[in-house]
Amino acid sequence: VKMMCEVMPTISEDTAMSQRGSQSSSSDPDSHFEQLMVNMLDERDRLLDTLRETQESLALAQQHLQDVMYDRDSLQRQLSSALPQLHTGECNGERIIAYDDTSA
Repeated sequence: VKMMCEVMPTISEDTAMSQRGSQSSSSDPDSHFEQLMVNMLDERDRLLDTLRETQESLALAQQHLQDVMYDRDSLQRQLSSALPQLHTGECNGERIIAYDDTSA
């Protein structure tokens, strides 16, 4: 019975250490991670500022909308009480406005 053994090539420790050293000096994973974290935090701060400004703008727009709706409703009530009732309709595609003058 013949047995075969595979022999792994020997790895010199000096070669392995020098390869690791050259990798870490050219592209240090920790410095890349730190830079990534700094960039993410900067982006988060920028997004939070934008969110805050957008929320303030939305609040102002909603308040303005409420004011305009109040004014519209007030003007509608004034118009309804000042004018006689109008009846509108269409005849041959043209708008017809008839005044309901039942008070006469």
